Amino acid sequence: MAALIRNRRIASDSWQPLEPQRWLQVGEDGLLPDFPDRADLIVTPQLWALRREDLLARGGRLGLRLEPGDEPSGFAADLEHFALVAVNFPKFGDGRGYSIARLLRERYDYQGELRAVGQVMRDHLFFMESCGFDAFLLREGEDAQEAIAAFDDFSDAYQASVARPQPLFRRRAGAK
Repeated sequence: MAALIRNRRIASDSWQPLEPQRWLQVGEDGLLPDFPDRADLIVTPQLWALRREDLLARGGRLGLRLEPGDEPSGFAADLEHFALVAVNFPKFGDGRGYSIARLLRERYDYQGELRAVGQVMRDHLFFMESCGFDAFLLREGEDAQEAIAAFDDFSDAYQASVARPQPLFRRRAGAK
């Protein structure tokens, strides 16, 4: 089972991802199936677009799963409905999720949990956190305790980021 790190601690995960295939099929009665009432559900943009009102009417929390090609501006007006946004990293070298995280935090002021999922490894965590991620669903086989140590691999960063809005030279100049 994959380990979840939230705010630099190992955490339990109550969220259930919903794939649209089952929830968009009309049953024999001619109706779409009901969603679990009180569960914390992560939905895709496709499912959100087609069943928005049904999802809002239920009692549990909602999360949104974005893929690298999804444009955050398409969901900016709805971000208040999502307690979690999960950004998928399907490949080791696909960095579009970093840009999505920065846009969500800086441009759209998203304050909820921002979770990296998919090919999330120890080596990425420091940089993902710099872009605004605060939760990480590690890939299978990753040691969570070892991964937590990655947050302390570097004492500081030169670049400006969500976590450190000023570049290092400005932070040093301000300390004098």
